Amino acid sequence: MKYDLYKNSYLKVDWPAPSNIKAFCTTRIGGSSLPPFDSFNLANHVEDQSGQVVENRNKLKRDLGLNDSPVWLEQIHSCNLINLDLMDEQIENVSSEDKLQADASFTTKTNKICTVMTADCLPLLLCNKQGNWIAAVHAGWRGLGDGILEKTIETYTGNSSDLLAWVGPAISQSHFEVGEEVKDEFTKADTANLEAFISLDDNKYLCDMYLIARKIFNRYNIESFGGDRCSFAESSLFYSYRRDGQTGRMASLIWIDDEKKFL
Repeated sequence: MKYDLYKNSYLKVDWPAPSNIKAFCTTRIGGSSLPPFDSFNLANHVEDQSGQVVENRNKLKRDLGLNDSPVWLEQIHSCNLINLDLMDEQIENVSSEDKLQADASFTTKTNKICTVMTADCLPLLLCNKQGNWIAAVHAGWRGLGDGILEKTIETYTGNSSDLLAWVGPAISQSHFEVGEEVKDEFTKADTANLEAFISLDDNKYLCDMYLIARKIFNRYNIESFGGDRCSFAESSLFYSYRRDGQTGRMASLIWIDDEKKFL
């Protein structure tokens, strides 16, 4: 499957969100970082040169016409959420990163940019159909199993069926081998998750995180979109930690716009 990249670097999220909801996912294309981070790495915790990360983040702001900087989280595979409505001030520079240990953020305010970084884990974006609530979630298998997605959905005070979800590029089932402990965690919570695992030899399994996420959305009557890419297989477009080890990170970001822009 091919995508037309916005400004040669971005996937524009394809979902029926209100026009004031803006959402994008970066690719590895179009930045300044050198191998093995080539080239649009947005993470400063992966041993890339800090100057290149700053340049890439500045490009992100320019390209997408952002009024504020994305709120970069220190992702720790937790169930911690940040309510950006309660933040005293925006994070404006790289040195401010790593102060917010969380794996999801949400807001009702305009121009607050919920952001998660991934390189195989699930990036999940949510908005309501009224266009006044958004969230971004980082979910590896541990966070998904611990309930980070459900916890984020339940911060929404309206009817969950009012929400829309988009699932960004992550590692697909054919490349995601896990141990029996991972299967047990999901199947003990819900036996329906058995269909998300294909058995291999030596108590190993291929895990479909996309399917597990869709099952969660279905339980909440949330229509979901995306979930049709593979960060591992599409090496020219996406970073993959499992494929490459030392590598960069993509960003999935969403905000409520207060202006009628071209995006």
